[in-house]
Amino acid sequence: MIGQQQEPVFGVGDASFQAAGGEAGLKRLVADFYRAMDSLPEAATIRAMYPDDLGLAQEKLTSFLCGWLGGPRRYAERFGPISIPQFHTRWHVGEAERDAWLSCMAWAIERQPYSAAFAQYLLTQLRVPAERIRQVQQPPGCPRSR
Repeated sequence: MIGQQQEPVFGVGDASFQAAGGEAGLKRLVADFYRAMDSLPEAATIRAMYPDDLGLAQEKLTSFLCGWLGGPRRYAERFGPISIPQFHTRWHVGEAERDAWLSCMAWAIERQPYSAAFAQYLLTQLRVPAERIRQVQQPPGCPRSR
């Protein structure tokens, strides 16, 4: 159908990276994410896990999201390989911390000029690594909650 624009297939190629506004769009998302972390009461526990200066954290999250969403692999270029769940084992991440992180991300996503479809897709996809980080922290033999 000529003249009709189709919604990109997120998760294929760089469609998600482009829908997020490329690297500049991800920088805006990450800045809003950390603004949420600084302002939402439910984020106080996770904000305490970070240093006062969030510059490096912002750079790392932006770099990670670039590659994770199908764009340039900035994290590997700048910082080397990473296992997201293993990286986070230095902090206690339970359900409350996972939910606070996702709440901050939802707040930040709402402030972006994303299509409703991409906003929903992105938050759904971010739940996967957030939950995996929580799961890795459970002691062996402990039943996994869903």
